[in-house]
Amino acid sequence: MPDIETILRERFKAAMSLALGPEHASTDPQLRASSNAQFGDFQANAAMSLGKALGSKPRDIAEKIVKALDVAGVCSKVEIAGPGFINLHLTQTFIDEHVTAQAHDARLGVALAEPAQRVVVDYGGPNVAKEMHVGHLRSTIIGDAIVRVLAFEGHDVIRQNHIGDWGTQFGMLIQSMVESDWQPVPGQLIGDLNALYQAAKKRFDDDAEFAARARQRVVLLQGGDERTLDLWRKLVAQSQEHFQEVYGRLGVLLQNSDVRGESFYNPLLPGVVQGLDEAGLLKISQGAAVVYPEGFKNEEGEPLPLIVRKSDGGYLYATTDLAAARFRLTDLGAQRLIYVADSRQAQHFAMVFATLKLAGWAGAEQRLDYVPFGTVLGKDRKPFKTRSGEVLKLIDLLNEAQERATAVLAAKDAERPSELSADARTRVARVVGVGALKYADLSSDRIKDYIFDWDRMLAMEGNTAPYLQNAYVRIRSIFRKAQAQGLWSPHDAAGTVTLREPAERALGLKLLLFSGVVRSVAQSLEPHRLCNYLYELAALYHQFYENCPVLTAPDDATRKSRLTLGDATARVLAKGLELLGIEVVEQM
Repeated sequence: MPDIETILRERFKAAMSLALGPEHASTDPQLRASSNAQFGDFQANAAMSLGKALGSKPRDIAEKIVKALDVAGVCSKVEIAGPGFINLHLTQTFIDEHVTAQAHDARLGVALAEPAQRVVVDYGGPNVAKEMHVGHLRSTIIGDAIVRVLAFEGHDVIRQNHIGDWGTQFGMLIQSMVESDWQPVPGQLIGDLNALYQAAKKRFDDDAEFAARARQRVVLLQGGDERTLDLWRKLVAQSQEHFQEVYGRLGVLLQNSDVRGESFYNPLLPGVVQGLDEAGLLKISQGAAVVYPEGFKNEEGEPLPLIVRKSDGGYLYATTDLAAARFRLTDLGAQRLIYVADSRQAQHFAMVFATLKLAGWAGAEQRLDYVPFGTVLGKDRKPFKTRSGEVLKLIDLLNEAQERATAVLAAKDAERPSELSADARTRVARVVGVGALKYADLSSDRIKDYIFDWDRMLAMEGNTAPYLQNAYVRIRSIFRKAQAQGLWSPHDAAGTVTLREPAERALGLKLLLFSGVVRSVAQSLEPHRLCNYLYELAALYHQFYENCPVLTAPDDATRKSRLTLGDATARVLAKGLELLGIEVVEQM
């Protein structure tokens, strides 16, 4: 069954085509759910924007649209408000039928995207021989949520972890390893590599002779020297063990099989420069090979170059990114590329995307998305660090999240003791702690900086993961009580939903918006839209719970309807949180 927003949108497009001409068949009706029930359930605002374009009063346009609008069986009333807002009141039967259908649907009313696309999502990107830190948090969490949403929509999603595993720093690091006869040992920690890297960097900066040997080691690495390559492979392998430990603790989908680091694209870099030359785009500026994509200027108003090969013959990040994009579009057959990266890289990606299009490597039918995000700040509004001023390691942050969640849950347990075992409590603390950490990030508009605040993110009230997880637990507790009283069995099929009370109706209508929210996130790549929806859904469920008795409902039909409504709400909460990469538990 099509979702309500799709049905209304199609009816409006047909009406606008009839009333205003076929050229308006694709005009966006600007449909949205009403914020105030007295103005109906949905509102269409297209007439407001069409007024100026058509040289008519918006209200006159609205009247023409309403006259041509066929909403028989869908709306009980359509009215024009103010200067041209069209308010829609849905029939109760229509709402009941659609909520019932959603409750019976394994996909909760979310249709598969048509057509499905092959999408490559670039996120992660840590550096070999370095511990992951808080700076890797946002790209990993946001990218993973985007991957999950697109995959749920039915797209063929290819995850890519573009790790830093090539370049001058490896000559420095491997030369230090050779001279100290370093070898990895079982159980060696990433911190040992970190210390090795820092010592090698200091020596590289202070010792000119060592620096010369390190540069020669880069030549050996690039030339395929077996001893050098063997040490490099061991560095990469040990680093990936650390990455996977963090990804596992964080609950993200990235695997070793998703890794295509800078080293993978290194052999492709000369072909990128040659391809740009063959396309007539390559210019030489002060000995460097550059491209001048249109529309980019420096502070003096001169054309801004994208450097793809330095005067000494070396390549840059731009060259690697062009090679990666070309590979993904051509070899992987991607129809959409998504890059989750720091907002400071906006100009870089804009120039890379422009160059891809100029070279003909990305066609008009292929979509290129840059997903920028802001910085994680401490309460002092400076980049979030440890108390000693060091960059915070991501594994330490995850440990602290679990420790703090354990304390919060212990305090809650003191008020109302639970029957959970010690192992179950440990799992709940992990789920709540990591969920709180991720949700605090995802619930913020990603382009903005946000302030890291443990107290706020672990709060059991407000727009937090613990609040949503607790809402799910509360619903499931009703079903445990219903089962204990013989009023429900796990084998019972979903019933027919009949919404009569205002709180029931409001909850049912909010459930019906789930499909549109998922579709919105897949297009906008803004996970906070889903967070806001889930928070509003949970709040409406609490209102329903307070106003509509479930187990003591006046009759069996009402009780079954309310149980079905509650089950659908719990499933939407669980699925929505899953799309954000956050788990739920049955008891807290």
